[in-house]
Amino acid sequence: MSDNLITLEGVHTHIGAYHILHGVDLVVPRGQLTMLLGRNGAGKTTTLRTIMGLWQASQGRITFGGQDISTKQTPQIAHLGIAYVPENMGVFSDLTVKENMLLAARSARNAEQMDQERLQWIFKLFPAVEKFWNHPAGKLSGGQKQMLAVSRAIVEPRELLIVDEPSKGLAPSIINNMIEAFQQLKQSGVTILLVEQNINFAKRLGDTVAVMDNGRVVHAGSMQALAQDEALQQSLLGLAL
Repeated sequence: MSDNLITLEGVHTHIGAYHILHGVDLVVPRGQLTMLLGRNGAGKTTTLRTIMGLWQASQGRITFGGQDISTKQTPQIAHLGIAYVPENMGVFSDLTVKENMLLAARSARNAEQMDQERLQWIFKLFPAVEKFWNHPAGKLSGGQKQMLAVSRAIVEPRELLIVDEPSKGLAPSIINNMIEAFQQLKQSGVTILLVEQNINFAKRLGDTVAVMDNGRVVHAGSMQALAQDEALQQSLLGLAL
């Protein structure tokens, strides 16, 4: 079995007339947390959406657990054990927290049929989910909606969790809670791919890192090595971690 759970080889993506990804090469090691960094417009979100089949790769190959998923549809990809939390979180505002969770729990027809042991684990990760269980999701704060979005993604066991900017707009205390939750998820054996702009968040969580620029991966290696190399940070990101 390969040490890499997901691999992108020479992936190109066109959206209408626009050529967004220009031959992306990316590996996500099994059981680790990989950070995908880069300036705005570098192609990070497009990479995630291409992995999920929301946008089809026009060239190149994407494999998950050794299986080519380049031409699969999004429901097929999700069924393989990949969960995706988009930047806008995708929460159904008119539904309660419980109803949002139930929609994601495909094996359950009602809340009582959901895996109660797994629910209790989620409640420990994100107490707000339990606290507001019967409240409309639209009335949650931004941080609480982000917790709900991640909770939905893991309500059933997943091999790979893909999250787009989980710390965006969150208060420092909520960010710390999110970091602890991702650490626990990783310890439970989930492989995680995160797009992030909060560099402190990335430094505290990442095992490996890939940096994108102009639709390509221009650097890949350990997160610790990048965090310790100020010259490389300036060259790749124009900032110091």
